[in-house]
Amino acid sequence: MGIRDIIEGKKQWRAHTARVKALPPDYRIVYGEVQKYFFKVGPVDLADGSLLPGMVDFFEEGAAAGKGVLELIGTDVAAFADGLVQGTPTYADVYQEALGRTPGPAGR
Repeated sequence: MGIRDIIEGKKQWRAHTARVKALPPDYRIVYGEVQKYFFKVGPVDLADGSLLPGMVDFFEEGAAAGKGVLELIGTDVAAFADGLVQGTPTYADVYQEALGRTPGPAGR
């Protein structure tokens, strides 16, 4: 990764955060909580993927339609976040596989 890649990545992240800041307050709160969850759970492709920008697109469309964020995602924010990463490997899964265990309660 060269300096140009780092600079371009920062530009993209700043543009992304500017889009988030332009969302209505209830959308920003939910986005922040989902983002914290993703940073803890650690979907492997979070940095390279379109998960966060896709969520902002979805939220922008909902805000433009005049809907509240809970109308779009339901009242269970955690279930919404889990649904977004369902089937996506996480760093926890990779770690458990490296230890030779199956991810989840059945592997313990």
